[in-house]
Amino acid sequence: MGQIRLVWFLFLCLLGHEGLAKGVLGLACNWGLQSTHPLPPNIVVRLLKDNGFNKVKLFEADTGALKALGRSGIQVMVGIPNDMLASLASAVGNAEAWVKQNVSYYISTHGTDIRSVAIGNEPFLHSYKDMFVRTTLPALENIQAALIKAGLGKQVKVTIPLNADVYQTDSGLPSGGNFRPELLDLMTKIIKFLQENGGFITINIYPFLSLQADPSFPKEYAFFNNTASPLVDGSIVYTNVYDANFDTLISALEKNGFGRMPIVVGEVGWPTDGDPNGNIDNAKRFNQALISRIIQDQGSPKRRTPPDVYIFSLLDEDHKSTLPGNFERHWGIFKYDGSVKYPLDMGNGRALVPAKGVKYLAKQWCVMSPSASSSDPNTLAQSITYACENADCTSLGYGSSCGNLDAQSNASYAFNSYFQTMNQSKEACSFNNLATITNVDPSKPPCRFEIMIDTRKQKAARTPFKSSASKMEGIFAALVVVLGLVICGVH
Repeated sequence: MGQIRLVWFLFLCLLGHEGLAKGVLGLACNWGLQSTHPLPPNIVVRLLKDNGFNKVKLFEADTGALKALGRSGIQVMVGIPNDMLASLASAVGNAEAWVKQNVSYYISTHGTDIRSVAIGNEPFLHSYKDMFVRTTLPALENIQAALIKAGLGKQVKVTIPLNADVYQTDSGLPSGGNFRPELLDLMTKIIKFLQENGGFITINIYPFLSLQADPSFPKEYAFFNNTASPLVDGSIVYTNVYDANFDTLISALEKNGFGRMPIVVGEVGWPTDGDPNGNIDNAKRFNQALISRIIQDQGSPKRRTPPDVYIFSLLDEDHKSTLPGNFERHWGIFKYDGSVKYPLDMGNGRALVPAKGVKYLAKQWCVMSPSASSSDPNTLAQSITYACENADCTSLGYGSSCGNLDAQSNASYAFNSYFQTMNQSKEACSFNNLATITNVDPSKPPCRFEIMIDTRKQKAARTPFKSSASKMEGIFAALVVVLGLVICGVH
C-alpha cells in the first residue's frame, strides 16, 4: 500500500503537462485545429452531431469553427490562448474588443451557442515558470467585465483550464489535497471570483502522462477497469488514478471553503501512437470506459454528481508541437480525416460514425525509388531530415505504429508525409532523385501511408510547423534510416 501512495504522489508531481444518441444526455469533446489539412468545419460539426456530442471546447476563436457551430444545437466553450493574456490583462478595452469580435458577433449573427470562455490554457504549469501568473487573474476579471457590458454576463460563464499540477497531496492520499503553496493565494482569489460570477473550475486530468513519465507507475491503475491494488483513503477506496486525482482537487477546494464549487474536466483521453503506451488497444480500453462512465452519470467517491467531461480529442492534429512527446499529434478518437480509429460504443450500442463528404487528394504516394543509391548517406539523411522537419513523422520509431518498418520503408514514409503535406506537388517528391511517385499503396498494416484531405479549394495550406523537437525528430529518423540502409546494403 505504501508503494501505491508513493506512486500516487509521484503522479501528481509529474502531471505537467476536444443530434444526441437516444437515451444519452450528450457528450463533450475538444476540437483542436492544429492541422496542416483540417477537415472543413461543416463536416466536423456533422461529425460531432452524428456521434452524440452536444458540447465542444475550442482552444481559440476560430472563424470557420464558430460559424459552422451556429444553430447546430452544440454548446461551445471558446478559448483564449495564453499569448493573449497580457494584452487582455492590460486594459479592459482590449477585453471588450475581444468579446465583441469573438463572442457577441457569433451569438447575434450566426446563432452560435457560446456558453463559456476559457481564459488561457493551463497557464500555471511548472514548465511556464510563472510566465502567466500575473496576467491570468486580471485577464479573467476584464473578460468578465466585458461580458457583463455586452449583456452576456448571465449567458456566458468564465473559467480557466488548469493542469492537475496546481494541486498536490503531501500525504500521498486524495484527502491530503491542497493547492501548491506558491499558488494558494492566487487560486483562492481566482476561485472566489469564479464563484461570485457563476463560473466554474476546469481541470485537465491525464492518467496517460503519469504512465508515460514514470516507469514505476502501475499501468493498471491508469485505467478504470483494472486489476490494480486499490488506494485506501480512510473509508474511501480508490480503484483508479482518475478518481483519486479528481478527489484530490475536491479536498483542496474543501480545505479553502469552496466545497461546492462547480468543476468541469476540460481534457482527458489517451493517444494512439508515438509512445509504447500510446496505442490503439490502450486508447480503446481507456476511452470506452470513460464514455461508459459519462453515459452512466458516474461521479467520483467524494462527488457523486458527475462533472461535464470533455474528451481529448476529437481528431488527430499533425501540426501540433512534439515537444511534450511524439504522442501529441495522436490524441484523436478519429484520424485526421474523420475516419474511425477503433470501435467505441457511444451509448445504446451505437458505434462511432465516420465523417461524411470528405474529399481527398489523388491516390498517389511518394516513396523511395527502388533504383536509389545509398552510396551517399549524407544526401539521404539530409532529405529525410528535411521531410520530417516539415511534415509528420511521429508514427516512426519505437512504440509507434510504423516502428517495425524496414529502413527503406521508413525513408518512404518520411518522403510521403512531406509529399502529402505539400498537396502532392510533383516537386515535393524529388529529394535529390531519391524518390518517385507511385499509384500503388505502400501501406503495411498497422502502418498507414496517408493521403491528405484536399483543402486547396478551402484555403491555402498552412505553413508546415517547425520546432526544435521536429528538427530533432527529422535528424533522428534520418540517422536510423541511413544506418539501416548501409547495414542492409540497399541500392
